Amino acid sequence: MNVQVVADFAKCEGFASCVIVAPEVFDLDDDNVVRVLDEQPDESRRAEVEEAVRNCPRRAIWLEEM
Repeated sequence: MNVQVVADFAKCEGFASCVIVAPEVFDLDDDNVVRVLDEQPDESRRAEVEEAVRNCPRRAIWLEEM
């Protein structure tokens, strides 16, 4: 995947939609704020990462082309 996963920690409200869709890439910390476990996931995870981005109600995560 030639993209990087980026998160705006201040926007995250801990809905965990991303964790449900892509638990290998996202997690929540003790304050229920998103943690990016894999900033550059491989191509096999593209669909789930894109779905996680689409499902974030606060638009706190996105992909940037590298």
